[in-house]
Amino acid sequence: MRAHYRAEGLLEDGLAAHPMDQFGHWFRQAAQAAVHGFVHEPNAMVVSTADADGRPSSRTVLLKQYDEQGFVFYTNYDSRKARELAENPYVSLLFPWHPMARQVIVTGTARRTARDETAAYFRTRPHGSQLGAWASEQSSVIASRDELESSYAQLSARYPEGEQVPVPPNWGGFRVAPQAVEFWQGRENRLHDRLRYVAEPDGSWRVERLSP
Repeated sequence: MRAHYRAEGLLEDGLAAHPMDQFGHWFRQAAQAAVHGFVHEPNAMVVSTADADGRPSSRTVLLKQYDEQGFVFYTNYDSRKARELAENPYVSLLFPWHPMARQVIVTGTARRTARDETAAYFRTRPHGSQLGAWASEQSSVIASRDELESSYAQLSARYPEGEQVPVPPNWGGFRVAPQAVEFWQGRENRLHDRLRYVAEPDGSWRVERLSP
C-alpha cells in the first residue's frame, strides 16, 4: 500500500524563526482541516518514552497547550509514561497529520508542570473527566471493567455535577522542552521535505535539511 503525495513543498525561506511559531502555523492549518472533517484530533500526538534501561514505549496523548517553552500534556503520575519520565526525562512527540501529508517530530526533555498550572487546567476539564482522573489508577492491572465503573459511580455520588472536584494529588502535567523539532512534508516520488530546527547553546535555532 503506497500513497502518492502531491502536496506543496516546504522551503527554508518560508519557515518562522522559532520552531514553536512554525508549529503554531502548521497546527492552525491542521485545526482548520479538522473543522472540515479532513483531520481527526489534530492535537493527538504519539508520546514515546524509555525506562532507565532504554526500553521504549509509546502511546497517543492529547496536547493541551503549547507556547514558546514547549508542549504540555496531562497524565497520572503513577502511569507508565510518568514513571519512565521520572527515570529518563528524554521524550519524543509525533504529530501524525497523515491527510495533510505532514508530520511534526519533537525530541526534548520533560518536566512536571507547577501545581497551580495543573490545578488551573484541571478546573477546565468536563466534570466526567475530572471524576475519571480519580477513578483510574492509570496503567495498573484491574480485575474487570466493573471495578472501574464502580469506582466512577462512587465518585459521582460523592461529587455530583456542579460540585467542585479536587485535583488528584498524583495527577498533573508535563511540559516537553524541545531540543529538536522536525517538520516533515510529503512530496512526490518519496522526495519529502524534512526541515529540522536544532537548539543552539546560545538559545538560537539552527535549521538543517534532512534527506528523505
